[in-house]
Parts: sequence; C-alpha cells; structure tokens
Amino acid sequence: MAIHRLKNIFRATGVALGVTTIFWFWILDPLISSSHEVIYHWGGTASQLFVTPILDFCAFWLLLTIVLLFAGKRIRIATWCGVIGLTPWVDLNNWEYLSHKTVPSWLSFLVLALGLFTFPLLLALWNSKFEARFKHVEDFATGVFLFSAFCGILILSRYAWFGWQARSLNSELRLHDAVRERSAQAGRPRIIWILFDELSYKQVYERRLPGLQLPAFDALAAQATVFTHTIPAGSMTEIVLPSLMTGEPFSAIHPSSSGRQLSLRSATGAWQQFDEHDTIFQDALNSKYSTAVAGWYNPYCRILPDVLDHCFWSFGFSAKNSMVPDAPFLSNLMQPWTQFFIDGPGYPVNSLLHLSGQNDLYAKQHISDYLALSKGADRILDDPSAGFALIHMPIPHPNGIYDRRTGSFVLTHSNYLDNVALADKFLEHVRSKLEFSGQWDSSTIVVMADHSWRTPSMWRDSPAWTEEEEVASQGGKFDDRPAYIVKLAGEHAGARIDAPFAALNTRRLFDALLAQKIRSKEELSAWAMQSGH
Repeated sequence: MAIHRLKNIFRATGVALGVTTIFWFWILDPLISSSHEVIYHWGGTASQLFVTPILDFCAFWLLLTIVLLFAGKRIRIATWCGVIGLTPWVDLNNWEYLSHKTVPSWLSFLVLALGLFTFPLLLALWNSKFEARFKHVEDFATGVFLFSAFCGILILSRYAWFGWQARSLNSELRLHDAVRERSAQAGRPRIIWILFDELSYKQVYERRLPGLQLPAFDALAAQATVFTHTIPAGSMTEIVLPSLMTGEPFSAIHPSSSGRQLSLRSATGAWQQFDEHDTIFQDALNSKYSTAVAGWYNPYCRILPDVLDHCFWSFGFSAKNSMVPDAPFLSNLMQPWTQFFIDGPGYPVNSLLHLSGQNDLYAKQHISDYLALSKGADRILDDPSAGFALIHMPIPHPNGIYDRRTGSFVLTHSNYLDNVALADKFLEHVRSKLEFSGQWDSSTIVVMADHSWRTPSMWRDSPAWTEEEEVASQGGKFDDRPAYIVKLAGEHAGARIDAPFAALNTRRLFDALLAQKIRSKEELSAWAMQSGH
C-alpha cells in the first residue's frame, strides 16, 4: 500500500511537472536562451528577473500536483480533460515562440476552439464504458508528460545555473576615477553626442509630413552641417552602438550569461570580445576629457565601466516575459498569468501590439524610460565637467507615446510622427538648458540616429500602424538614411554635405573633434569628403 501511494505521488508530481513545463515553458525560456538577450537588456536586479518566473512556475506545478493527488474523481477527470484538450494549442504557441514564425490567427483560434470544445464534450459523454477507453488516453498522456518532466528537470537546472551566473547583474560597478579638475571648458569645447533612436533623415528634413512642426531641428539646421546621405552602420540598436563606438562593422552580438561581457561578430565572421578601451570613450579619456553616458536599451554602465566617469541607463520592459524592472513584485508575479489567460503563452515580441493591455504596458514603460533618461541627460548637461557625453534617447522609436496636438504623453492614438515631434521638443529642451548656462555656442553638438525608421521590416505590418504613417512613408517605403547633424562650436551658418558618408566614421569624427582638427564647417566638409564611405 505504501509503495502504491508513493508511486501515485511520484506519478502525479511527474505529470504535473511535465504539464507545467509545456504550459509555462515560455516564461523560463527567455532566461535559459543561449542568446541571453533578456538578461543583457534587463535593467533591474537579478532577483527580480529570476525569482518571479520560477515562483509562477512552481505555483502552477504545486497546484496541479495537489489537484491530481487529492481532488475528487470528477475534478481529476475534468483536469485531465482540460489539460489534454489545451495541450495542442499551447504546443502551437510554443512552436510559434521558438521558431519566430507567425501562426495564422485562424489556425490558433481553431486549435483553441477544438480544445475548449473537447473539454466539455468529454465530460458530457462520460460513462463507465467511456472511462475504460479514456484510461488508455490518460496512460499515453502520462507517458508524454513524464518525458516532458524529464525535460523540465533539465530546464530547471539550466535556469538555476544561469540565475547563479547573473547573480550580480546590475550591481553597482566602480566607474573610471573621474578627475574633477579635468574639464573640457579649459579652452576646449564640450562635445555632446545626442542619439535619437530610429530618427529618419527623410522624415525630418527631406519629405516632412505636411503640418508636422519641428522648430528645434529647423533651428539646428540653420547653424549646423546636415549630412543628407548617411550610410547606416546597421539596423539594430544593440549592434549599431558597439559599431559606432569602435568604428568597426559588426553583424551580431552575443552577451555572456552574466550580462556583463559582450562578444561581437566582425565582418569576417569571426567573434571577438568587446573591448571598452578600444572605443571613443577611451579616446576621450586619452584626450583628457571626462566622459558621461545617459542611454537607453544598451547596458552602458555594465559594458563601459572603466571608461566612463558618469553613467546612467534605462530599459524598462522585457517584451519576452512582460516583466518590468521597477514594477511591484506582485505585479510582475501576476503578469504572466494575466497574459496566459488573455493572449496565450509564448506570444512573439511584436504581438504585444495586438492587445491594448500589453500595448498600454509597453507605452507606460516607454514613457518611463523617456522621463528617466531626460533627468539623466539634465544631470549631464548641468555638469560642465562632463566634457564628452553621449545622450541616447528612446525616441522616436515606435510605438507612439506623445500627442503632438495636445503636447502630452498618451498611451494610445499616437504614432511615429508624434514621437518625432517629441524628439524635437527634447532637442529644444537641451538647447535651452545649454543657452541658459552659456554653453550652447561654445559646445560641439552631434545629433544623429542609430538607424532610420524601419517601416517594412518591423512596423508597417503592426496593428498600431496608422494612416498618417502610411502617408508619411509613401506606402511604407523604406529610406535607410538616419539623421546626422553636426553643430561645431562657434559656428552659426548652416551647411549640407550631400556626398555619401558612412556612420561607421563616427568614432573617427569624434577623434578629430577631440583633437580640434575640425573647427569650421569647411574643415568638416573636407574631412567628410576625405573619409567618404
């Protein structure tokens, strides 16, 4: 009897683990993925990232185990029918999640409908004869779920190992020892690098949507050099920024499981370690400039601690598991349950745009990132010792978070063009702060984008796409030219450079600016022509 009871406990626990592994695989997978993408971009603590998902997993496992062991016969039968009926739909979602391929909505709804229909049908047809037949189905399903349980043990082991590897994620690192006496104001201009995420040259200067007012960009063009044919360094922010900082083209990144080391794939296909000392920030230190960053998305403070005197970064949303670094513990704990029962497990990143609730969550965090980085940028702008500074803002990257008509943040009914207007508002804010402190004219300001507006590859097929965006992009046509504007210290006349210019030359440009080899728009034009593409 004791052996039989122990066998039942083992069977129920194993089956529950197998079912939980299938149903909640999408929660753990982002954290056991060999890409380490979620770990790399997570802006909170390691415990926030790893504890809540495993608690959700274990809660489902424990609940199901209790039902299979102690619930009455009718409830156990209903549970088995529900699990067997819904497993094909969950597996379809898991396949969609892992393959990054979109399953047609009709197919997903059909499989779900069949599962939901099978559940009450089995209960309605239940009788003593049917019970014997169903026992064979249950035995087969038990074998499948026990195999899944074995996979679950391997997944949990990998999860624990990666959690241990990332235990010090975002713990405070000692930055480069700032030399307070070292100031760019000692006869040299401050160099402020403002990077707007996904800002299109065409949408700002060449074919602006009628009625879209961008006074700050227009004022900047009136006293700066505008590059009209910039060749982008790539199309993904996490790849472009290392390329811009080092001056070398990369096609892929691979973070470590600790989230602190970064490998880069070069143009030859070879992988190399990201070397913070081989970047423009080390060049600035070598030129006796103090360095600072307030940036979005990339974990600048983790990958550049030895070459930064001041650092702040923010990225408040993980689309793969809907967790938010600064959200209350209970909110992150409940979010996967809400998502599972509303949208289904394992939804692709872009499908968060399909749900108003998920879209609102994304917009709230996008706004939160903008506000946090605006404050971080203000701290840099107010500190004249920050001689060489990068300010990387999360706009105009979609989705829209701003209503340019009311001048307020919104969660819905906004688009890319609204975010462009917000970028203009931020640029106006930067200029007013520097003018108030008497530093605008004496500073060199480089305003650029990491890449252009990715209309066909990412946004046009999104449900959030608007008619206004359709008109502005001429039917979703992609123009790969990112914005690129250079205002030199003391320059007051506008100029244009129409020749192709590779954004990969950005490090070389900053090196020339640090060495004061470029002091006029004529020297800038000559240098750009010589650098070419």
